[in-house]
Amino acid sequence: MPLPRDNSTAVVLLPPVRGRLGDRQLLRWLSQAQLERVRAPLDSLGQVLGVLGKQRPADGLAAIRMWGQTGDRPGVWVAAADPVYMEPQLDRLFLHALGPEDVRRSEMRRLFDALQETLGGDDELGFARLGSCGYIRSRQPLVTAAVSAIELDRQNPEESLPPADTAAKTLNLISEIEMTLHEQPVNAERQVRGQPPVNSLWIWGGGYAPEQSSEPVPPLYANEPLLRGFWHLVSGTVLDWPGTIDACLDAADGGFVAAVPADYRDNAALYADLYALRDALRSGRLRRVVLVSSDGIRAMLRPSHRLRVWRRMSPLLGVPSA
Repeated sequence: MPLPRDNSTAVVLLPPVRGRLGDRQLLRWLSQAQLERVRAPLDSLGQVLGVLGKQRPADGLAAIRMWGQTGDRPGVWVAAADPVYMEPQLDRLFLHALGPEDVRRSEMRRLFDALQETLGGDDELGFARLGSCGYIRSRQPLVTAAVSAIELDRQNPEESLPPADTAAKTLNLISEIEMTLHEQPVNAERQVRGQPPVNSLWIWGGGYAPEQSSEPVPPLYANEPLLRGFWHLVSGTVLDWPGTIDACLDAADGGFVAAVPADYRDNAALYADLYALRDALRSGRLRRVVLVSSDGIRAMLRPSHRLRVWRRMSPLLGVPSA
């Protein structure tokens, strides 16, 4: 659903919304939109760039993400190395992405210190942690997966692994990582608490950061590092999530891109953000609003959509029963 370039489109990434919205006015408004299901778990960067009509970088996504975390372009080859729980089921594995709400930073620090001590420690290979994100630096580039753990959450990752004939070094490294993690006291402590162990790292997005360019993009209000990294790459305006959509509307001169944090569990605050977008459309402050939720709902709204009064509540929204 790419849109014409203008300065009056708001693209907003939302937490899960299906079945969550109990406000009938908001449900009616969203049911008047151009609604569709998209693949979940969500590739946030791909969804945003698709709306803006831009290409997702093919290489160096881990370096771009690191750029988004630090504000500085990495000068070395890096791959993302994110904590996962590989759950064995009969004849296959299922990957469970472990985000910051699942793994404490202190646990990440202990695990990556152990990996660096056991497998790193020289100029050839290094392990690093930035916040809740893990990275591997390698002097010799490795063949890595193209998609993130988040995009594979609760799925069989086999088809997304790099092929053995071109990635033997990477697959051997993953085996060594898994043996090292198996021995760590952190995982025994997690299992005592009823939490899954961090029994592997998902290595993806390896490469060098592309050279910085200059492309027209609306201002970004987000804490999500991959989005922030792409905005740094194209010399866009990068700002923290300010807490509300109203604050984005007040700060932006027209359109913008915003990512509402994934842990945004306050329904009243979410309703206020949606009403702010609805009112901005009705007042002419925005010409288009594109909403993409992390559970796979995409809605494109224009001011004229309010005339679709015959539309029933959309089942795509998981409308609560009366």
